[in-house]
Formats: sequence, structure tokens, C-alpha cells
Amino acid sequence: MEEFYKKYGKLVYHYLRKLCENKEIAEELTQETFYKAIKGVKNFRGECSVSNWLCHIAKNVWLDYLKKEHKIQFVSIDDDSISNFLVDEMFQNNTESKEEQINLYKKIHQLNEKTREIFYLRLLGGFSFKEIAKIFDKSEEWARTTFYRGKRKLKEEIENDEK
Repeated sequence: MEEFYKKYGKLVYHYLRKLCENKEIAEELTQETFYKAIKGVKNFRGECSVSNWLCHIAKNVWLDYLKKEHKIQFVSIDDDSISNFLVDEMFQNNTESKEEQINLYKKIHQLNEKTREIFYLRLLGGFSFKEIAKIFDKSEEWARTTFYRGKRKLKEEIENDEK
């Protein structure tokens, strides 16, 4: 159980920290997430990655917290926001090992040339989509769409590797 927490605890904490923007609350909600995951592990069917499953639980724990604190009536967080967060976390060097980072960059390198270049400009160069669009002489929407399609492709490949 401790190994399970060591492997996924940081990821869940960062996800919750991004959602609630409060370190102490994120820590509490991380503990609650793992408590619920342990209680509900029998319900895990393996239809998604463990990290995705844990982020779904974390999202629900956060929403329960907000409802309990009367901070919301309704909040919608779609599966894309979880997926985007998971890929973003990998790019921000929060992966568990150097080997995972190398594997991720190998996958980026396999993307088509334009998508790969957009990834490098966005993630390593810190360029906005507007600036990337200027570089390619395309629209901002084109840059954004190309980036997110590449991101979705990487996410699918990562999830396939985890299964």
C-alpha cells in the first residue's frame, strides 16, 4: 500500500493542488482520495490507467469538499481536463523517474514534424499559441488544435503502455 502511495501520491496531490489552489486542503484531499481508492479498489475494472482512476476519485473528493463547504452549487470538470493535467504533469518533470521522462520525449519525437515542433516551442520555449501561430504563419486556433491533438495522441499511447 505504501508503494502505491509513493507511486501516485505526488500526482494526485499536484492535481488537487491545481484544482483547489491551497496546499493544506490539497494535502487533506489527497489523503481522502487514497482512503476512498483503497475502499473502492474492488470496483477498479482496469478500463483506464490507475492514474486516471485516481484523478477521477480526487475530482469527486474535491467536488464533495466544495459542496460540503457550500462553495459551489455545480462544477463541471470533464475527462479532458484530467487527461490534460496528466500529460501536463509529465511535461513539468514531475514524472517518477528519468526513464519515464526519456520515454515521454521518445513519444514526442515520434509525432509528425509540425506537431513535434509545436510541442517544443510550447513546452520548452514557453511560447504562447499566438506566438506559435505567427512562427508558422497560421491561426492561433490551428496552433492550439494541433497541440491538443498531439497531446491527446500522447495520452493514449501512455495509457496503452500502462495497461
